[in-house]
Amino acid sequence: MNPDADKSMTVLVPADLAGQLEKLVQATGRDESTITVAALRDYMKAESLQIEAIKEGIAQADRGEFASASEVNSFFAKYGG
Repeated sequence: MNPDADKSMTVLVPADLAGQLEKLVQATGRDESTITVAALRDYMKAESLQIEAIKEGIAQADRGEFASASEVNSFFAKYGG
């Protein structure tokens, strides 16, 4: 079996999401598979970036690299909280 070959999968989605997908198919002329694969790629990329950022944050904390009280106060003064 070719490990690079496309693989088929069946996914159950809520009716409202299926309806939104159908509307997007109609509006764009793209098929369900193309839209679904694009959405899944975007999701996987975003999740991977978030996981890497979390791992880096943990590594920084393990090295004792914390924001100073002044840096924290400055952040909250700028962005609220």
